[in-house]
Amino acid sequence: MSNMPDVLWLNTSPSLKCFERPVLNVLSKHYSTYRWDYEQTPDEASCLEIALVLLHDYLKQGDRSVHLVGHGTAGVLGLLYARRYPERVKSLSLLSVGAHPAIDWHAHYYAQRQLLPCSRELILAQMARMLFGSQNQVMTRCLVQRLADDLDQSLSLHTLFKRTSLEPGGAPVPVLVCAGEHDAVVNPNEFYHWQHWLKHGDSLWQCPNGRHFFHYAHPDLLAEQLLQFWSRLNSTVVRAGYPAFRLEA
Repeated sequence: MSNMPDVLWLNTSPSLKCFERPVLNVLSKHYSTYRWDYEQTPDEASCLEIALVLLHDYLKQGDRSVHLVGHGTAGVLGLLYARRYPERVKSLSLLSVGAHPAIDWHAHYYAQRQLLPCSRELILAQMARMLFGSQNQVMTRCLVQRLADDLDQSLSLHTLFKRTSLEPGGAPVPVLVCAGEHDAVVNPNEFYHWQHWLKHGDSLWQCPNGRHFFHYAHPDLLAEQLLQFWSRLNSTVVRAGYPAFRLEA
């Protein structure tokens, strides 16, 4: 009997993992689904390599490959892991990860901090509207606090003084790329630019009316796409190396 789940949902943002619960509840009804959390103390360096090592330490204990899923920076972590250890990854599903994977909401925030003479709280309120849409004052304050905690606590590619870039491209495993239709971070150009990197069997799906955290607002729609993607993998043999892709409706 395997000691690994079917699906491993990656999380690198302690303050934002509450937004994953609705879709995880749906997926867990169909597949054995675990969440792998990466958390760091304020004294630790924010380093993807450390997270990659710890993720591999966990997955190498297993006796089979798993479906990896990650949103934002967690998706970037999954992408880098799949490139390095494809034999451990049955498939990779990227949520709100653009073709240039280092472009995330943190990068947008730090760019605005340098350009605009505004307080941190005001810019975060603008970011909350951009990422989640218009909310009432109580919800906006809650979102601002969660975003502030995410900046302070989560694994990040960027700081106020330096923005990181990563090599674009996919991975040598089946890949599903998902983004919200109205995502201001993974905008349509970033989303459709994935067409240059996807191979036969890979898929693109854009969530209708979704924003950056579309997995929270539309968990059933996302779960349906994930389940269909995994079902196709279970019923067909995916051959890599063909410059083709499928765009899901």
